[in-house]
Amino acid sequence: MRVLQSLAAAAAAALLLFQPVPRAQGVPAQPPRDIPFAPPHAAAVATPSSPGAWGGIRTGTEATLSDRVANYRIEATLDPVRHTIDGRQQLAWRNRSDRTVHSVYLHLYLNAFRNGDSTFNTELRAQGLADGMGEGEWGYIELRDVRQDGAAVPWTFVQPDGGPKTDRTVVRLDLPRGVAPGAATMLDIAFFDQLPRVTARTGWFGTFHLVAQWFPKIGVLELPGERGATAVRWNVHEYHTDSEYYADFGHYDVKLTVPRGYTVGATGALQGPPVERDGLVTHHYAQGDVHDFAWTADSRTAPPLRATWTGRDPAGKTRPVAITVLYPPDYASNAAPVLEMTKKSLDYFARKLGPYPYDTLTVVIAPFNAAHAGSMEYPTFFTADSVRDPSPGTRDRHDLDFVTVHEFAHSYFYGIIASNEFEEPMLDEGLNEYWNARMLGERPVTLRLAASLRGGAFAFGGFPGERFDMPRPASADPLGANAYDRIDGINSVYARSAVMLHDLEAQLGTETMDRAFREYYRRWKFRHPGVADLRETLAEVSGQRALVEAVFAQQVYAAQAVDDRIASLASEEIGPQPGYAARDGKLVEVTQRMLEEGASGPPRYRTTVVVRRGGAAVPQVLAVTFADGSRETVRFDGAASWRRFAWDKPVRAVSAELDPERRHLLDVNKLDDSRTLEPDAGATRRWTFDLAAVFQTLLALIATL
Repeated sequence: MRVLQSLAAAAAAALLLFQPVPRAQGVPAQPPRDIPFAPPHAAAVATPSSPGAWGGIRTGTEATLSDRVANYRIEATLDPVRHTIDGRQQLAWRNRSDRTVHSVYLHLYLNAFRNGDSTFNTELRAQGLADGMGEGEWGYIELRDVRQDGAAVPWTFVQPDGGPKTDRTVVRLDLPRGVAPGAATMLDIAFFDQLPRVTARTGWFGTFHLVAQWFPKIGVLELPGERGATAVRWNVHEYHTDSEYYADFGHYDVKLTVPRGYTVGATGALQGPPVERDGLVTHHYAQGDVHDFAWTADSRTAPPLRATWTGRDPAGKTRPVAITVLYPPDYASNAAPVLEMTKKSLDYFARKLGPYPYDTLTVVIAPFNAAHAGSMEYPTFFTADSVRDPSPGTRDRHDLDFVTVHEFAHSYFYGIIASNEFEEPMLDEGLNEYWNARMLGERPVTLRLAASLRGGAFAFGGFPGERFDMPRPASADPLGANAYDRIDGINSVYARSAVMLHDLEAQLGTETMDRAFREYYRRWKFRHPGVADLRETLAEVSGQRALVEAVFAQQVYAAQAVDDRIASLASEEIGPQPGYAARDGKLVEVTQRMLEEGASGPPRYRTTVVVRRGGAAVPQVLAVTFADGSRETVRFDGAASWRRFAWDKPVRAVSAELDPERRHLLDVNKLDDSRTLEPDAGATRRWTFDLAAVFQTLLALIATL
């Protein structure tokens, strides 16, 4: 039976601001004078932010964890049959700048899925991909009414990045009354969502609804000294295929109305028990010091799995965190492993970076055929993956664990530290992937034959796995490139950033790297750092500024390959030559005849190794092993394109190896980092035997059919 729903006008009118803020100070209306946009192709920031950026370091003594700039009170009603949402919101926004603001800009992210002419879908087609939408599966967001102090607010769709004029993911509101410096204004907004069939990070499938990027969301007004800004500017990019989000912190007070029988999960904590009326149930959630709000509703959700994790806040007091895992009945086997890994992630990141500052954490396992809703992060709320066989040791379990860790870790890099995912995805996806690999390490994965055939013959984790995933030849895109101007695509950011940070850790030391990231969290939590702020923190804490700056110059602001190799290894006997030589403390002439008669003494060997450099200069170690078990190590530093090393010893060399401790996984080819004096067929035999074993297994399987 259809459930009729609407929001009563009286209830909407009764919405009150949940936090007192000063009103706009009577500035008369003027023609729009746009504050400029951040550059459309902005990328990694090279200039550190000023000490006072975003109000300065949060010490914990402030009234709120973050400087709350944009506060939202929302009431929304879901029609799960039409997959629509009727919503009203009050947006209280504060002008942090020193000038009067006459126009503000809102993200309308759902319009990325309005038709094939959005920036999102235009870029998707340019990548050779299809939007996958069928009839009745598109989605959009529509402004129904916008008012400021009761006055109607006109709006215009704009394209800050120069995208197609048909893109409607950014809208400009021209305010009847400007907002004076330091003052705030209230915008009353009525909006309507048509959710798309589950697609990138949002949507519906059957009765399942992931409601994300669903409300009009104000852009970020950046001030001089913040992320490279030299003047006040609006940072409000169009919704690109490979970009995610960036927003101010604030407080969210949200009432969600759904039909009876639907399970709801959302950002924040429930404010009292749900209230039922006329077959509809309203769930009231609130959360401060976050920059987004997402939720889910499904009538097929199994009874939630709940637990409590206990950590400590900065003052050392215990902090219980209520964890809720929502899952469909067909993936019941996934719930306990996801809960277990969520608890382990809370332990690990609280210890390595800093306290988890919220009281709740909701995890959603998406149902079958809703994979695009999985593997996504929002404040205090993330979606995990779903797998068929989560048994310990299987490839499925490894994937489930990794995705859980990855999406939880976004609570820190996307959520608490809140970098700009449009312009500097390395600070989110890249740092996240590095810490995922560190936490999970190189856990062995035992693949059953069927899993091997389905998912690939070999599986390994940790940083060797990250290296396998990254483009090893010279990348066309530096790590600091933005999310949407990449010929390599966004995926290269994950693995290549992780490997770059692994290599930097190998030079600085793990303990130093840990101290640097704890300091990065301390300085930049509830602010919005740029890449230069990470660079400065690493340089200051490590005391190795030259090394840190060189790595960032090579790999973050540029894309230099690392390609050192051993060009040659020789170890030849060197006989003595005629002439005077010291014998028993005396100078004796050694003649050619004496040499021919064997008076030359024990044999000696000259070992020479030539090292070639084909890319960025990185500090290398060369280790040469000799037949008597001895070992010589030397360093190859500087920018020279090659270097010859030589030793005279009474024994031949056996092998030479660059980077024996595997510090440089960015190296294009690790196979040419070592040589042996005599041919070694061990690797060939190993791969031949492995391949033969696969064929024998296949033949045995066929024979049983």
